[in-house]
Amino acid sequence: MPELPEVEVVRRGLEANVVGRTIAVVTVAHPRAVRRHIPGGADFAARLAGRTFVGARRRGKYLWLPLDDGDALLAHLGMSGQLLVRPTTAPDETHLRVRFTFTDSGASTGGTELRFVDQRTFGGLALAEGGAELPAVISHIARDPLDPAFDEAAFSTALRRRRTGLKRALLDQTLVSGVGNIYADEALWRAGLHYARPTETLTRAQIDAVLDGARSVMGAALAQGGTSFDALFVDVNGQSGYFDRTLEVYGRAGKPCGRCGTPISREPFMNRSSHFCPQCQPRPRRGRW
Repeated sequence: MPELPEVEVVRRGLEANVVGRTIAVVTVAHPRAVRRHIPGGADFAARLAGRTFVGARRRGKYLWLPLDDGDALLAHLGMSGQLLVRPTTAPDETHLRVRFTFTDSGASTGGTELRFVDQRTFGGLALAEGGAELPAVISHIARDPLDPAFDEAAFSTALRRRRTGLKRALLDQTLVSGVGNIYADEALWRAGLHYARPTETLTRAQIDAVLDGARSVMGAALAQGGTSFDALFVDVNGQSGYFDRTLEVYGRAGKPCGRCGTPISREPFMNRSSHFCPQCQPRPRRGRW
């Protein structure tokens, strides 16, 4: 599942390539891609024709492109969704679901179009009425640690009130958004905290260390175009990120910790896995933190 850095990479690509362009025609090739737009694909296509994208925004793992009339195109990439800017003459991708042709997309001018490609069809697009500032359907999602308006004090208070395991809380998008399995493991390694540490036992300094770790790892991932373990995550130009080559714990079970040399452990967690260093991130013991 793409996490904050991967989605932000796509947002930046959309900002550079489609903002300011007017939609001429929308072609929905698979109805599941617009299943969240209840009136259906034909209505989706008709209502977007003639609209102009005026921005590219993100909240957590959701993207939206504000339109010139106050509505927005809302997108979630799911596990395999891709928003690609392609020349109009480029062959269609096997899993092309929706095509946006722009008024300046003519092949004679070397124009490009926007394509939503999704192999597993877990992602999707929808028209969010009045959603230019923030679509109502994602208003419950919290801000992320890279957001300038992120409230550290409020997050710290809310985190300690959850009375749950630390990683479980980090994955709760109503508490803090954009942090998924990979970057949670990496942030916790940087903070030196075990994924099962009870949230109510954390000090403000430890919470700040987790936030600093999250910002550090996600900022580094952004600089390298995100994390790509296969060809499913790419930017708008179809390029993969390279941050997986510098991960400290995720996917490194049995390999030495970069700090102390102890083999990295991997344990089942919420139908996924947690990776950690047993030495640098000691398991919490009852009554001792």
